[in-house]
Order: sequence, then structure tokens, then C-alpha cells
Amino acid sequence: MALMQQKFISTKQLNRSFANNIARLLRTGIEENGRASLVVSGGRTPAELFDALSKANLEWDKVDISLADERWVDNSNDASNEKMLRAKLLVNNAASANFFPLKTQHANAEDAVQECTANLQNMHTPFDVVILGMGEDGHTASLFPCSEQISAGLDLESGNAYIAVQPTTAPNQRMSLTLPALLNSKQIYLHLTGDNKKQVLETVLSDDDEMAMPIRAVINQAEVKLMWAP
Repeated sequence: MALMQQKFISTKQLNRSFANNIARLLRTGIEENGRASLVVSGGRTPAELFDALSKANLEWDKVDISLADERWVDNSNDASNEKMLRAKLLVNNAASANFFPLKTQHANAEDAVQECTANLQNMHTPFDVVILGMGEDGHTASLFPCSEQISAGLDLESGNAYIAVQPTTAPNQRMSLTLPALLNSKQIYLHLTGDNKKQVLETVLSDDDEMAMPIRAVINQAEVKLMWAP
């Protein structure tokens, strides 16, 4: 539908403004519904944002937090998004938030889809805020164009909130929210830093093949706000 672009002169400025925006939307959600929900992405890019957001003054015990996707590794593994989240976001004021992890005790992510789906029923939906990243191949969450599961993950009529994904260009099996689940949000952000990601985004916007670069599917179906800094 649309990509609204907000660009900043530095990541420090971006993180400060972005954290304030997220906190404002969560406060509004709490005021309107008694609860609010936040879905975030992992990786290196959001770590400083999470640090700033964790210090926001709001009723964190009324905020539900989960991940857009997770690598199927133990939460003590450095590759775990949950590990990063516990270190950077679920601290300070945000330590009292209600966290819904994706990694379960199942050895195979496919066997955990039902449990993740059941856990989602305990989160406030539609999500108040979803924060997405983007890989250089145009993937978002763990909806990889290289995976056999990409068509099912982008299927708006699937009725599924989660999908187990095995990328061929990246390590680890993954659990990911599907496209329809990601779209079930009041506000979707795309959080990017650096010129390389900006160039990838220009490629994304130059074509309409959603299977080739799955972030296109989100932008084509929703109003997405880009938060970018060099």
C-alpha cells in the first residue's frame, strides 16, 4: 500500500526518536484496551534501540512482547534472538513486560507450530507495533525467498500464524510469523541502518515480485513506516 520514509542523520537520533514513538503507541494501546503488544525482530540493528526503549516510562506489566522470528537454537546461544532481547530490552523498566518466546523444547520447529500458535492467543492482538528488519536478499522475519516454505509463508489465506522455515542461504531452522500474522498490526515499522540496506530497499521498491524479495509483500499489503539512518 505505502512506504512512509523517515530518515535520520545518525543512529543515535533514530533510536531516540523511534523509542519515543514506540512508547507513545504502547501507552495509547494501554489507555484504549488495558493492554498493548509489541513484536520485534532480532539481529544487531535494534540492540541500541531496545536499550533506549527499555528505559521508557510506561506500564510495562501491561505490555506483551514477542519476536517476529527465532532461530531454532537454545536461548543461551549467541544466535538466539531471545538471548539478545533478554539482554537489551527485557531489562530496566521493561523487565516487567510479558514476554512470549518462540523457541520451545521441541527439537524440530515444525513440531512447535501448534504450541507457538496457542501462546499467541494469550497476547493482545492486533499487535500495537511490529518492528521488522530486512536482509540483503529482501527477506523479513524468517520469510526467506530461498526457502521451500516461502509460498506458504506469504499466503494470506493460509489461516496460519506461524511457519517453520529452513533457509538454504542462512544457518539454523527458524520459526516465523507468517505474512497475515505480521499484517495483523496497527503499526508496522521497517528499521534499517546503513547505505547497503538503503540500496537493497531501492531494489525492493523497483519491482513487485514478492516471492523474490518477501519484504515487498508487507509493503504491498500495509502502510509501513521506514526508520533509517546511515
